Amino acid sequence: MDFNLSEDQILMRDTAREFAEKRLKPIAEELDAKSHLPAELLKETAELGYFGLLAPEEYGGLAIDYLSYALVIEEISKMCAALAIAISVQNSLVIKAISRYGSDEQKSKYLPKLAAGEYISSYCLSEPGAGTDAGSLQCRAIRSGNDFVFNGTKSWVTSAGYATIFLVFAITDPAKGRKGISCIIVEKDAKGMNLGQPEKKMGLKASDTREVSFVDCNVPVSQLLGEENHGLKVAFSLLEAGRVGVAAQALGIAEAAFAEAVSYARERKQFGQPIIEFQATQFKLAEMATRIDASRLLTYRAAVLYDSGEPHVKEISMAKLFSSQTANYVANEAVQIHGGYGYVKEYAVERYFRDARITEIYEGTTEAQKMVIARALMQETQR
Repeated sequence: MDFNLSEDQILMRDTAREFAEKRLKPIAEELDAKSHLPAELLKETAELGYFGLLAPEEYGGLAIDYLSYALVIEEISKMCAALAIAISVQNSLVIKAISRYGSDEQKSKYLPKLAAGEYISSYCLSEPGAGTDAGSLQCRAIRSGNDFVFNGTKSWVTSAGYATIFLVFAITDPAKGRKGISCIIVEKDAKGMNLGQPEKKMGLKASDTREVSFVDCNVPVSQLLGEENHGLKVAFSLLEAGRVGVAAQALGIAEAAFAEAVSYARERKQFGQPIIEFQATQFKLAEMATRIDASRLLTYRAAVLYDSGEPHVKEISMAKLFSSQTANYVANEAVQIHGGYGYVKEYAVERYFRDARITEIYEGTTEAQKMVIARALMQETQR
């Protein structure tokens, strides 16, 4: 598989790298400390087109290929993984969903504003009692005349605090169980929808994450996305797109932690020489670099396969699985190389260590990825 980047892909990568280095790196620690992405930063991100990377051109989006998309997420994640996940949710989940399943009216209403970054969006699937088992949702949206009436709670909603629209998965036909789930677009001013307080998280602290609750919240039936009671089809069809984004995010975190480790190892002296001269340190760096390279190849392959339309479910789960594990491994080793200094906020590896942890949890846990890979392998061996 050829990973020689085209001129357009190089331009996308380099532009994102420059934005990350010049704009995000100087404020990354402040964003983490304040647990907030300021409005002016979101506006700058929108002006670069990053909130509309995957939106169709006819609606004002950039409509870039998936490898270019992964490159952008990777570069931004090196400096601010919290902003990267907001971009990923907007593009790979919400824009992809509306582009694929929306009516002409829904596309015309939402996609131009999403592509321009005028609207930030959230994806509401998980619940307090429903994570990996997405079919066990309890939130309900029961028809009443021309409306759905929502009651229930959604958890871990990314970008909830500044989102304009929410894709909400809820039970519309309780008698059908998991086959009675629908996806519905809910706007932020819907009466009866309430946002919880921001979650106090270990990492990605600048990413706004909250519960969203509904109490007799009326939403017009016209906001149904796709077919009624086919919500899990919508959700599952978007998983691969989201997992490529998280694999790229994990890759970026790992690369940044590795760069910090190398830089520190060259500067830090013990026993009269830089610690990079010690074989123990060299072996750590060799292992870190090898895992990063493998993660990059897996992630880029996953992106290319997704674009090509070839079978890709197993390969995307492999990329997400390995890259997220690599991010955690490399960040841990980077802290170890820093010694006590890696444990204080003065050094960026402390933040990378915290940020890396979530990549093994959201968009399908490590265990879920292994289930997907194993299932695919079993099917292949039965042919």
